[in-house]
Amino acid sequence: MKDVLRELERRRAEARLGGGERRIAAQHKRGKLTARERIDLLMDEGSFEEFDMYVEHRCTDFGMEKTKIPGDGVVTGWGTINGRTVYVFAKDFTVFGGSLSETHAQKIVKIQDMALRNRAPIIGLFDAGGARIQEGVAALGGYGEVFLRNVLASGVIPQISVIMGPCAGGDVYAPAMTDFIFMVKETSYMFVTGPDVVKTVTGEEVTAEDLGGAVVHTTRSSIADRAYENDVEALLQMRRLMDFLPANNRSGVPELETRDPADRVESSLDTLVPDNPHTPYDMRELIQKVVDEGDFFEIQEAFAQNIVVGFARLEGRTIGIVANQPMVLAGVLDSDASRKAARFVRFCDCFSIPLVTFVDVPGFLPGTAQEYGGLIKHGAKLLFAFAEATVPKVTVITRKAYGGAYDVMSSKHIRGDVNYAWPSAEIAVMGPKGAAEILYRDELGDPEKIEARIKEYERRFANPFIAAERGYLDEVILPRNTRPRIARALNMLRNKTVENPWKKHDNIPL
Repeated sequence: MKDVLRELERRRAEARLGGGERRIAAQHKRGKLTARERIDLLMDEGSFEEFDMYVEHRCTDFGMEKTKIPGDGVVTGWGTINGRTVYVFAKDFTVFGGSLSETHAQKIVKIQDMALRNRAPIIGLFDAGGARIQEGVAALGGYGEVFLRNVLASGVIPQISVIMGPCAGGDVYAPAMTDFIFMVKETSYMFVTGPDVVKTVTGEEVTAEDLGGAVVHTTRSSIADRAYENDVEALLQMRRLMDFLPANNRSGVPELETRDPADRVESSLDTLVPDNPHTPYDMRELIQKVVDEGDFFEIQEAFAQNIVVGFARLEGRTIGIVANQPMVLAGVLDSDASRKAARFVRFCDCFSIPLVTFVDVPGFLPGTAQEYGGLIKHGAKLLFAFAEATVPKVTVITRKAYGGAYDVMSSKHIRGDVNYAWPSAEIAVMGPKGAAEILYRDELGDPEKIEARIKEYERRFANPFIAAERGYLDEVILPRNTRPRIARALNMLRNKTVENPWKKHDNIPL
């Protein structure tokens, strides 16, 4: 028996060493942790249970039968994050560059199936060079099996991807179908074809960082949701994120203890909106003063900054926040902001996370660039997302709500449940100046008359009371009472039940 136990320990030690000390040292030299080091940081101490540690590839082409390493380039298993069950796989770059083989894919598929059967989140840590060329179509088939499960799990369990090294070719599509993608600055990149292929096909010379680095994907392409300075920060932030997310689409949102009273009054909000309607203010200040302990996990903070989305808590329960940002483009809706917010709204609706919307929007961004870029269809995505959502929806209009953007931002007309406005709210087809110049264009030659018309329009429409008179707003509230009013509304809506007409699935304007 002792010999058997010694053999077990030897095999375990060999598998845990991955590609060996030399390759581990090379990984560390690049500023990266190994797959197992990453898992140790991500999961609760001592909770990780590894599966398929001894699996090896079966390829016999190109001399591959002479090189076999236990684990075959991916570490898989389950454990807990802050006490909650989570499944995980981590690509091991020290073994065949983390490339995907048939058996490598089978290990990932097993974990995906277990996560789906047991209705628990799955996190993938990516650091790999794509498909294993020596295996040809067998590797491609493995990718297809992984992709299928990404689709089947979508909207059932949260799927998180963390890109911590190279992620190229077929490897990029698995993260692309998950709910959130996070990257590490300067050590991670994603692209379908690398710089060498790009140069051959198009003649462009570009570095891996400029082609698919973290900065590119968080600021321009919107592929990644956030980027972190290093592996440690990224993994610690994933632990924080998991506290906001439900285990699955039927579990309900997590509830954490909080010492922040729900009836807390925030007097400083009474002066947040400037007297000058053209002066911006920071919507994040409102968010942080309303939510529990100022804790806000923002999603895609570097992209389409004219809208802010992310997770927070009220009375310890997770909420999703969507808010126009007056500090950037006056909070106007454009194609990028609409797509960003629509995807977030749909995630929250998938997992029964209540939505709180803060509105200060002057309309949709005009111009040929927006129209040629499909603003109509992109704007419709956000409208569609809010309208189809059946979760509790509370909306607060803080200042401007003009034109079609008023309707789109979770208005009463598209099934907003509770709609509040601050006394500073202005709800109209457009701003007073533009409206007066259209209504009284024959008086444009007389500045005094036009100014008087603008004042008249302001008195008539630059307030929340016309909308309140028609029942489009449920109440005009004091800014200082925003937190308690939202908290009470969400409590009232906790047992909300509404069903959309039966359908196989909808056809959102993609």
